[in-house]
Order: sequence, then structure tokens, then C-alpha cells
Amino acid sequence: MDLAAPGTLAALVSTVRREQRGVLATTADDGAPEAALVGIAVLDDGTLIVNAPVAARKVAHLRRDPRVALVLGAGPVRSLQVEGVAEVLEGDDRIRLGAAYDAQYPGSRSLADGFVVIGIRPRWIRDYDVEREPRAIETTLSPI
Repeated sequence: MDLAAPGTLAALVSTVRREQRGVLATTADDGAPEAALVGIAVLDDGTLIVNAPVAARKVAHLRRDPRVALVLGAGPVRSLQVEGVAEVLEGDDRIRLGAAYDAQYPGSRSLADGFVVIGIRPRWIRDYDVEREPRAIETTLSPI
């Protein structure tokens, strides 16, 4: 199913904007998982944005292996699992997505020296909503 399918993009964007934080999982050089609670912003097209200190483990992991998994919302009603591909951004893309992150999180240090901006393109989502039937919906996303 395409990200633009009815409800898929809207669910992603609304959940990220409501939750504002999630757990980002990356893979270390030795294959070990690493997870961190991060602030997450989202563009209207579904692109996810995270910032991090340049020396953070997740940055080194992503430069080697760009695959990520995220979980947003741990409440009893709604959660979202996302798998995708991340990119540590440079140049105009860093400025554009960093500014979008800062607009959603005023006072953020996305564009400060010593920080990186990470863009994530979702590839797969599981939207879990216990107030809806069926309770879990799996959607394979095409690239953004």
C-alpha cells in the first residue's frame, strides 16, 4: 500500500505530532541493537526528522547502516511501529529539515554546531489502534 493511501499518511503525521517522542533503534558495528528516546518531528509528506549530537552512538551507527526502527506511543490506545531508512543530512537538506524540526520544537539545537539532522523515510508501518477493528493494521509503504 502506498503512503498516500487513505489514513496511512494521516495516521503517521498525526501520531508523530501528538506523541512528539519515540524510541529509535539502530544497529551497532557488532550487530547489537541500540535504542534511544528521541524527539521526532514530521513533514506533511511523512518524512521523519530527528536531531542528535554528532558524537552520539546512533549517528555512527546510521553512517554505517541506515536502517532504523521506531516506536511511537506506548499508551493503551494507539501506537505506531515504523521501519525505514535514515540519512544524516548535509547542505540544503540539513538546513531545510533542521528548520522544520526547529519549527515543531522551538529552542532545539538542530542547526547548532556539533549537532546533526537525520531524515527518515518510512518503509513499513504497523498502526495499532484498540478503538478500531481490526485492532492492528500492517501496511507496506513505498518509498517517499
